[in-house]
Amino acid sequence: MSALLEVDKLSVTFQLPTGPVMAVKDVSFSIAESETLALVGESGSGKSVTSTATMRLLPELARATGAIRFNGENLLEVTPRHMCRVRGNDISMIFQEPMTSLNPLHRIGRQIGEVLTKHKQLKGSANRQRVLELLNQVGIPEPKRRIDSYPYELSGGQRQRVMIAMALACEPKLLIADEPTTALDVTVQAQILDLLKSLQAQYGMAILFITHDLSIVRHFADHVAVMRYGEVVESGRTLEVFDNPRHDYTRMLLDAIPRGRKEPAPADAPVLMSGRDIKVRFPLKKRLFGKSEYFEAVRGIDLSIRRGETLGIVGESGSGKSTLGRALLRLLKSEGDIRFEEADISGLDKSGMRPLRSRLQVVFQDPFGSLSPRMTVGDIISEGLKVHHPEMNRRQREAEVIAALEEVALDPAMRNRYPHEFSGGQRQRIAIARALILKPELLLLDEPTSALDRSVQVRVIDLLRDLQKKHGLTYLFISHDLSVVRALSDHVLVMKEGRVIEQGPSETIFSNPREPYTQALLKAAFLENEVAA
Repeated sequence: MSALLEVDKLSVTFQLPTGPVMAVKDVSFSIAESETLALVGESGSGKSVTSTATMRLLPELARATGAIRFNGENLLEVTPRHMCRVRGNDISMIFQEPMTSLNPLHRIGRQIGEVLTKHKQLKGSANRQRVLELLNQVGIPEPKRRIDSYPYELSGGQRQRVMIAMALACEPKLLIADEPTTALDVTVQAQILDLLKSLQAQYGMAILFITHDLSIVRHFADHVAVMRYGEVVESGRTLEVFDNPRHDYTRMLLDAIPRGRKEPAPADAPVLMSGRDIKVRFPLKKRLFGKSEYFEAVRGIDLSIRRGETLGIVGESGSGKSTLGRALLRLLKSEGDIRFEEADISGLDKSGMRPLRSRLQVVFQDPFGSLSPRMTVGDIISEGLKVHHPEMNRRQREAEVIAALEEVALDPAMRNRYPHEFSGGQRQRIAIARALILKPELLLLDEPTSALDRSVQVRVIDLLRDLQKKHGLTYLFISHDLSVVRALSDHVLVMKEGRVIEQGPSETIFSNPREPYTQALLKAAFLENEVAA
């Protein structure tokens, strides 16, 4: 089969003030019609730069050499005007985060329609009719109503479907999908992958699929090319590469799966925290006369967690996981009974909770967003000591910072640097050190690994296990990544629409789930082999 896209010795160099940096080095691969090639590798491997070069969307400071042949034509040599005709008509792209790719000021119908106006000269009622067809095709519910919605009015999965509709508007021959499922729940991710497969069969498209999630690649791609430091280190048919990897880096990626199980807490461990009939409501509308309207985010949940245990809380976005976690730590107003070491903390306000804050700490999903860019790492980690231990002098605080950094396997000499100077995994370790320095008894871990590469995830999970064993920590672990939850949790609580639909020991939930919803989550995460037949 002849190649639709052929990338031949592509190199991309960025001319920076500090000197040239080569981000892509002699990369070669090809894709035939109706085929799917996956470009895989960790962050910084050059995957996205390669795809951007294919679309001729590199910034001015970048220079691409080699050849990118599409239907035999070298796209690096065509005029910008000609390239504009190729984009959209023949090659389209789906980006990782649809919320930043869609214009928040324009309705989605207008944004999809612009593509049709520019490339197909469709206007008026014909344009609107085609937009409705596309929205229906990508599975947007009630397209006649949603066509006039703004991006913020749609869920993450719906926004990604809108991006797919825009990309498919002109029925391209090649679709480039750059991490299109990274920010999505496992069930939505499965829906998007199924949608892409069905649309590929319908249109006969080739797909260049960029991801760092190898479990997706095994089920989705015909061929795979593994990138590291801007180079392709291994390529071939997907099953052949997965079953018989030749390169050490490929083997490392394939082995970067959360493994093992957490050691159980002592059978006689006391209950550290419990909740009974916990409810959280958010006001929607306030009426001048009559009752106000509320949205129930958490609906009457009971739970308990013993000292030294990990309670995993799983479910799709909007299920109430994070709301429940924040309610337990009294970061949100809630109804019901919450007890910490048998003391009722349900009615405590901010000042009443302050003495307990050092014992109840939080590690958030995005360390870059939760760490102040204007403070050094040392100041970030020691900030809690200034609040909870004002009697400490500067030298004592610095000694504690050094000890905390060593505990999370970071060089204490880095404490005078700023967050932007660290990788994602290092920033998450800094966030963990900031929580640990106060010697907490319970840590709320809210999606702490979801933004990290798989290999970095594994290292952070091992770190969390070691710290829990060393200090007897108790974890509330919130995640939609079921493989991570399985590796860390003693018990699992499955949430849907604010309610607990299933809970029990981790092994029971993963090996013999009772509820269809839990089974669907496991299947969507490619963990269906864990479900008993």
